[in-house]
Amino acid sequence: MPGDVRVPSVGESVTYGVLQRWLKKRGDLVEVGEPLFELETDKVTTEVYAEERGRLIPLIAEGSRVEPGQVVARIEEWVPEEEEGGPPSPPLSEVGPEEEKKLESPAAREPTAAPVSPPSSPEVQAQLSFEPKPAHRPRVTRRKMSPLRLKLAERLVRTQAETAQLTTFAEADMSSIQAVRNRYRDQFLERYGVKLGLVPFFVRAVVRALQAIPQLNSYIEGEEIVQNHYYDIGVAVSTDRGLVVPVIRDADQLSLAELAREIHRFAEKARTGKLSLEDLEGGVFTVTNGGVFGSLLSTPLLNPPQSGILGMHAIIERPVAIEGRVEIRPMMYLALTYDHRVVDGREAIGFLKLVKEFVENPAVDLLGL
Repeated sequence: MPGDVRVPSVGESVTYGVLQRWLKKRGDLVEVGEPLFELETDKVTTEVYAEERGRLIPLIAEGSRVEPGQVVARIEEWVPEEEEGGPPSPPLSEVGPEEEKKLESPAAREPTAAPVSPPSSPEVQAQLSFEPKPAHRPRVTRRKMSPLRLKLAERLVRTQAETAQLTTFAEADMSSIQAVRNRYRDQFLERYGVKLGLVPFFVRAVVRALQAIPQLNSYIEGEEIVQNHYYDIGVAVSTDRGLVVPVIRDADQLSLAELAREIHRFAEKARTGKLSLEDLEGGVFTVTNGGVFGSLLSTPLLNPPQSGILGMHAIIERPVAIEGRVEIRPMMYLALTYDHRVVDGREAIGFLKLVKEFVENPAVDLLGL
């Protein structure tokens, strides 16, 4: 049945988006439930699906700004080609006798020799070998920011203006975690279907530290400090469209394997543009891993209204003092950025020390000690 294709509402706070690209071409037959186009908003990029069967007629070009409820295409009734009129194309077997003779003659099959060019003079050869200068390249290129990038820029500037951000640092010996991963990597993958990465260990360490120091699990609202009693942890994921932070719900109730599965699931959804608004809402604390890009040290920015974010970094082997001896250990710098309006330095340092202890001794957490 013919009908209009409208931009769906993806959340009360989303007032516009960009029709990123069409997933079907003009005139394509679409079935109910097939993806029609990608819609990018300041929060998520999602696919919009067909609600009718028929021929797709797009009305909006890719890259256009659209609003919820706006008509962007029509779905017209599908008419098979044989019913659309017009003489059918003759079958290949109906070629006339004269044409058949031409096709079958040896002369028709024999390739035509290319004419031989006479040798040219050195002056002509020099002219022929001359390559023109490339066209002038512009010194700058301008392009519109995507809704996600616009929102990210706005949030970063507002966060720095409205919070009292401070960062404290520590370094962790990653020997124990690396030993666990190296020993059980294959068994873990075979049993749970995902790789045993570093981030699940840090999420568990953050949850344990939040339970011990609840000031990091709170935020300011007006003239009140709101204390959270749940542990929804955001994990930052970098995509081609920008940084997104899907949230692992009730991380305190998940095992290491369940955390690994959730992180893998969200990473895949983020990279394929399948994250929903619900995947990004909430969150009491964020973990970000700049180490995957080789970052040695950084000062991560808060994800408002949260009061804390933990930055992981690259693991570097370097000499450290161990009981009076110099040993080479795999070390990682940890960075905790916190809102000094809510969290005092003593609490922030204590929090980071707990994360360091749990990371350096994963058996303590895994055994519930």
